[in-house]
Amino acid sequence: MTTAPETTARRHAVFHRLRVAAVDRLTDDAVAVTLDVPAHLRDEFRFRAGQHLTVRAPGLAGDVRRTYSVCAPATGDVLRIGVRRVPDGVFSGYATDHLAAGDELDVMTPSGTFSPDLDPTHARRYVAVAAGSGVTPVLSILATALAVEPLSTAALVLANRRPGTIMFLEDLEALKNTYPDRFQLLHVLREEGPDLELLSGRLDTDRMHRILDTVLPVDDVDEWFLCGPLGLTDAVRSTLLDRGVDPAHVHRELFHVGAAPVRRRPAAPDRAAPGSTVTAVLDGRSTTVTVPRDGESVLDAVLRVRADAPFACTNGVCGTCRARVLEGAVEMDGNWALEPDEVARGMVLTCQSHPVTDHVTVDYDR
Repeated sequence: MTTAPETTARRHAVFHRLRVAAVDRLTDDAVAVTLDVPAHLRDEFRFRAGQHLTVRAPGLAGDVRRTYSVCAPATGDVLRIGVRRVPDGVFSGYATDHLAAGDELDVMTPSGTFSPDLDPTHARRYVAVAAGSGVTPVLSILATALAVEPLSTAALVLANRRPGTIMFLEDLEALKNTYPDRFQLLHVLREEGPDLELLSGRLDTDRMHRILDTVLPVDDVDEWFLCGPLGLTDAVRSTLLDRGVDPAHVHRELFHVGAAPVRRRPAAPDRAAPGSTVTAVLDGRSTTVTVPRDGESVLDAVLRVRADAPFACTNGVCGTCRARVLEGAVEMDGNWALEPDEVARGMVLTCQSHPVTDHVTVDYDR
């Protein structure tokens, strides 16, 4: 292992300890957590609509990290996330049952590229399709877009089980009341749905096609934002592409993809063969480590010598561990966080990356 001196400023996400300002009950199993950002950290915690935070609770055993989208508009000074309890969820159970104002959390600075490029002169049509807690980033995106672009309009198709399970229902109704002529809200409910059959039931491919036929013509929409389980976003994305929508205008963020990805590349036949040398640039400091080509990921190897390397989900979903390949090549097992243009620019998810050349250099500082 070799280490070079620090030369450049840090640009990747890092943890800071923040005080919890408020915990507000949203549903029986979900809360909104508002964080108090001190004045000296406000610049570091400025976020773009749709970005997310990685959080951990100092009181929980182990390094339990979870990623949650910021659900507040990017036009204000509020930093807030929504947390829904999941079965056996270590952090979500703690947050929904025990977290209170005055407690402290370790919070990473904002990450993610699930964001629109906004311009006050634009007149665009934004449509989001989300399910359950997938409402959190799109609430931020649509509220920000409507505030920043007065000529633009927006719509949200939101799938839930029943009215009592809808997160941020009051915020959505307030957004509708603020922009009655510019924001359209469609609740699709599997249970206790409205009398309108179109919006009562599961949001499957057939129902999505009918919504596009009758309510949201694809030719009127400039940008699509999808957030929810892999199956739902896959189905909606396929529906849009079948309708001729340009894939470049369909943006997706996932909260869960199910089982861990399967390695596509077979293991090297000679397990005794030396691995690749991987140099990681982090906070301007270069660290080199040997990585076997058929074993641990680049992130795992870097963490052996640099505990400060950024990561969260390690499943290729959140994008916290992203870095740019400067030399050599890697292969990713899975990728649900990077846009095609980012991959074209050499960005990779180090938690999914394995070297395929003798020497690889990745830059977390980008």
